Amino acid sequence: MNYFEFYDIPMSFSPDASQVKKTYYGKSKQYHPDFFTTDTEDKQNEILQLSSLNNEAYKVLSDEDLRMKYILEHLKILTEENKNDIPQEFLMEMMEFNEKLMELEFDFDPEIVNSAEEDLQIIENQLRKEVIQILEKKSVEETSEAELFEVKNYYLKKRYLLRISEKLATFASR
Repeated sequence: MNYFEFYDIPMSFSPDASQVKKTYYGKSKQYHPDFFTTDTEDKQNEILQLSSLNNEAYKVLSDEDLRMKYILEHLKILTEENKNDIPQEFLMEMMEFNEKLMELEFDFDPEIVNSAEEDLQIIENQLRKEVIQILEKKSVEETSEAELFEVKNYYLKKRYLLRISEKLATFASR
């Protein structure tokens, strides 16, 4: 059973956050191990598994990146073999950005760090604009295979940018 089925909501890149939270709290009460202390060991183990499933489902469904990865893996769009297949044209576009980061390692300049952080935010916003209509669909069932591959590329690019952002943060903390 996948997390969306467990929460009885449609598989979507943008599920109703209040519904996810409401379902989480309801299932937390329903499957709280303290309510089953007098039951059999098998029942207690079952409840513990359901409680853990609820916690993991909430963690994934309430986080956009984890949810995106979960859906793409569930649909076998993102696999172990292609999880690092960042589009080459994007990597070429990022080459100048990466060169700027290398320069910062040898010649730190806070203004360049600030400028790079702003540029990175612009890139992230542009990437999101390109897929926002797909991400906002009510259900993944409304999404074509080509659109799912666009989301996969967005996810991979976003992860790449996150690594750059983390590197910039180390410069900014100097």
